[in-house]
Amino acid sequence: MSDRMTPIPFGTLMNWILADMKDDKGIFGVRFPYRAKGAALDFLDEKIETPFGPAAGPHTQLTQNIVAAYFAGSRFFELKTVQTLDGEDLPVSKPCIDARDECYNVEWSTELRVPQALDEYVKAWYILKLISREFSLGAPDGFMFNMSVGYDLEGIRSEKIDSFIEGLKDAGETDVWKECESWTLANLKNFKNIDEGCVKAISPRVCGSITLSTLHGCPPQEIERIASYLLDEKRLNTFIKCNPTLLGYEYARAKMDELGFSYMRFDDHHFLDDLQYADAVPMIERLSSKAAANGLKFGVKLTNTFPVDNPNDVMDGDEMYMSGRALFPLTLETARRFSNDFGGKLRISWSGGADAENISLLYGAGIWPVTIATTLLKPGGYQRIKQLADEYDSRGCAPFGGVDNEKIKKLSELASLSPKYRKPAKAAPDRKIKRPVPLTDCFIAPCEEGCPIRQNVPEYVRLAGAGRFKEALSVILDKNPLPFITGTICSHRCMNGCTRGFYDESVEIRAVKLLCAEKGIAEAMKELPRPKARSEAKAAVIGAGPAGMAAAFFLGRSGIKATVFEKSDRFGGVVSRIIPDFRIGAEAVNKDLDIVSAYGAEFVANAPRYSVAELKKAGYKYVVLANGAWKHGKLELDEGETTDVFDFLERFKNGECGELGEYVAVIGGGNTAMDAARAAKRVPGVQRVSLIYRRTKAYMPADLEELELALKDGVVFRELLAPKAFRDGALFCARMRLGEPDASGRRRPVETAETVEIPADTVIAAVGEDVESEFFIGNGLAVDDRGRAVCGEDTSASAANVYVIGDARRGPATVVEAIADARAAADAITRAEGLAPYDAAAVDSGRAESACAKKGLLAAPGEPKDEAKRCLECSVLCENCADVCPNRANVVVDDAVGRPQIIHVDLMCNECGNCETFCPWNSAPYKDKFTYFAGERDFADSENSGYAAVEGGYLVRLDGTEYRGGKEYLAEKLPAEVISLIAAAEEHLPLAQAEGNSRVR
Repeated sequence: MSDRMTPIPFGTLMNWILADMKDDKGIFGVRFPYRAKGAALDFLDEKIETPFGPAAGPHTQLTQNIVAAYFAGSRFFELKTVQTLDGEDLPVSKPCIDARDECYNVEWSTELRVPQALDEYVKAWYILKLISREFSLGAPDGFMFNMSVGYDLEGIRSEKIDSFIEGLKDAGETDVWKECESWTLANLKNFKNIDEGCVKAISPRVCGSITLSTLHGCPPQEIERIASYLLDEKRLNTFIKCNPTLLGYEYARAKMDELGFSYMRFDDHHFLDDLQYADAVPMIERLSSKAAANGLKFGVKLTNTFPVDNPNDVMDGDEMYMSGRALFPLTLETARRFSNDFGGKLRISWSGGADAENISLLYGAGIWPVTIATTLLKPGGYQRIKQLADEYDSRGCAPFGGVDNEKIKKLSELASLSPKYRKPAKAAPDRKIKRPVPLTDCFIAPCEEGCPIRQNVPEYVRLAGAGRFKEALSVILDKNPLPFITGTICSHRCMNGCTRGFYDESVEIRAVKLLCAEKGIAEAMKELPRPKARSEAKAAVIGAGPAGMAAAFFLGRSGIKATVFEKSDRFGGVVSRIIPDFRIGAEAVNKDLDIVSAYGAEFVANAPRYSVAELKKAGYKYVVLANGAWKHGKLELDEGETTDVFDFLERFKNGECGELGEYVAVIGGGNTAMDAARAAKRVPGVQRVSLIYRRTKAYMPADLEELELALKDGVVFRELLAPKAFRDGALFCARMRLGEPDASGRRRPVETAETVEIPADTVIAAVGEDVESEFFIGNGLAVDDRGRAVCGEDTSASAANVYVIGDARRGPATVVEAIADARAAADAITRAEGLAPYDAAAVDSGRAESACAKKGLLAAPGEPKDEAKRCLECSVLCENCADVCPNRANVVVDDAVGRPQIIHVDLMCNECGNCETFCPWNSAPYKDKFTYFAGERDFADSENSGYAAVEGGYLVRLDGTEYRGGKEYLAEKLPAEVISLIAAAEEHLPLAQAEGNSRVR
């Protein structure tokens, strides 16, 4: 496929818009329009109904991008920068965008030829003039375009760029303007609110303002010369886009480190080469005076992107440009300095991490217009603009009265403290489902996929939101018999995969589960079925931890009697004996025991450690080993003894841990280490708890939540240290450094010659527990080289009718993994008895209409009962690839039975790679979804599965095999789903219906 976009003719675009609006589909995938209320702001002698819109970037490169942004609520458009180097001569690596968190890109100006860019902007201007009136979206003069040029005076004076500037100043004599006008007049019958007078009244003056892009490499001495030229000779209101390098290397490095972006690498060469702040202030004063003398306006645009070293994990090249939330604090500080030095009188336009959570604060401080990019590259896409517009309406329209220095100062302080602008201590988890995207029906709930027991999360969240807690709990109990334990301490892999995490924060799924358990348990217990025995066989379960409890539940529900033997006097295993009460109390375990017992399970405390042979002799046909991983891990020190973490936590749980001294060191980086460190902080007399780990926090295996709670409790993290000896009240450690990645992908710790001494009266080793291999061997079970029982996928061990589950099988793992093992073992036993495993009734999975209504809306977590409002219901609707494509190249069409499907449009795609980032599957939709090609040449340039209309029928490729022929021939050769996709494209994709579509190029 080609990475070159093909501009679409004006008439084709208008037919597409009119067809979609007639079918109530919105415009270019944006379903919900913003309709201006009538008020408008004055800016640069023009009117804007909202003070924001897309930045000069991927969202202002093509006509359809600008139209989509307007439809959602944008009224200020900073057009993509043009320069003399353009089109195929412009070197842009692909993919060119990485928006996983803060955003990076490696492109800096339009990828079109400059004359093509001019045509795109004129077409967009004309379309907005038409649709604003036709669909009552706002006043035809309620929006404005702002052109952007770079990067040297010679280039800007060239005929290519000069023609671009003059063409946007007055497009009336351009060929594209005449094309737009001619088509509209010839098609007036297709409009309800447009007549010839409206068409003739459309102003050809597209731009009266310009922004000079000073991307890194624009010589500082050139900036004033260029701006003077634009003011004196081009007679344009002029803004200069400033770079964050104005802040100086030391400030930028310290701020990035303070906010957790220390991994971001950059040196000082841009800071030294770019315009200096001390030179910028007097230059701005001179240019402001020049603008006033010419009767024009002058201001600054803050800020450009920030150059950093490229790790080449997504994009190629030595350097990439950072934007998004990490840029927000840098831009704020730049604004604060300018505002202070100019007494709030300098007009500041904004670009740098703006979104629905901060844009009203910027506007309230007098900084507008605001342009956005990164937020639009996330799921929700252009539809996010609607929330901005609605919020702006609620604030009212206030004219510019100067920049409020005090508000900027407070906002800058807030940004330094807010977690929104801080990088978490650990990297975000990989949300990808490790399977390729299917050709059709690709919507899927990543939360469910990430859950080891495949809970139907969207369904119980939806039911909880409706107040139907008993039904929600029934959905949970279908696969999870321990809702109180998992609702309190589950490692919530479901939340790690939640698409909502790309908006703001994941849906609080675990909290919703606990709410359903608490609110629904009374009624649910009354209606729990009391299953009758369906087999005379009995099962013995060794160990009453989560795995054993869950196994007893699943066996009982299937009609097989289970008895659980526990060696201690408490049921619940690690949960009741080890995990501190400040994380989970006995009540949660007891409530889950009640649920399991309701299914006929019998629990025996203080039981002898029976052998498998003894249990079988006693009449138990099946034996399930769920005896955990209690064998202490070994930490070898050259000198000194440590305390095992389980020993310490069990004593702490029982109130018997005794004195630890003033200084405690905990060695390890997992959840158990976090528990131990937090527990030690609560022991009387302890002054400081240090957590020792040989890598950095980013590589710790602990859940981010547990790590952050330890930090909040005041645990001191000592990274890159390897303990060597413990003596004389001190733990001696070798200083480590991070080397190359190992097989796990984590950077390998490499020992240095430096030694670090940490005060320590007690050292607790949390280096991992292990299974009791001797128990397995003593019962005749085969073990692997790690001493763990050799098991099949159904958890069956080498001995007949013996199963090993939970920590006993895996080593230290999670509660939900223990439940997954328990279900596998119970189902295997049920099948062995000739019984069908339990199968719950199908449940409703929500509605696509409800999911659509939530797209694009940022909303922080609130009460658990309200989380359904934040759940995106991915099980019925995804469309992430369509949302995040700036060019609208992934199009949603309905198949013959009304299901939404994705068609990729080759000629609209520039292979930016953004859809690959946010597709929940391990796939790149721009390569892997069924593709519409405008013609045979485009088809030949690609390897995608897809089709093109050709003489005599169609040319189709599926999984590398090509077919040519009419519909009847293809119907015999191709799967029905492929035929359905072609039919859907032809019916619902106006581009595929355009006359001469094979000649669009």
